[in-house]
Amino acid sequence: MSTPSFVHLHCHSHYSLLDGASTIDRLVSRTVELGMNALAITDHGNLHGALEFYTAAREAGINPIIGYEAYIAPGSRFHRESGGQRESSYHLTLLAKNRVGCRNLLELSTKAFLEGFYFMPRIDKARLGAPTEG
Repeated sequence: MSTPSFVHLHCHSHYSLLDGASTIDRLVSRTVELGMNALAITDHGNLHGALEFYTAAREAGINPIIGYEAYIAPGSRFHRESGGQRESSYHLTLLAKNRVGCRNLLELSTKAFLEGFYFMPRIDKARLGAPTEG
């Protein structure tokens, strides 16, 4: 009986500031060492390592899963007052299943920085609702 495969779907690299410590190369090499066939990188609030990760994973023969751990604003992303709520605790991990999904994650990340930045790049439920393909 073979052992079922396991894939980490919530992994932070050094691009997750104050949280991740491992470089992309180290994460990919460890994935190969453990015999996993895929890995998801879900850095906090950014996709800065996505291209580096995709390239390294493909070269190592593993399936790269591009992800994004979004900070979710408790109300509107345009609202710039905390209201006593601990906003940093609102996270949502999003994974792309194809090229369209990667493009949509890039759009979310960009909008989070341009429209929702308040101590961190944030999105809200309205932005999260569209687009959802991929």
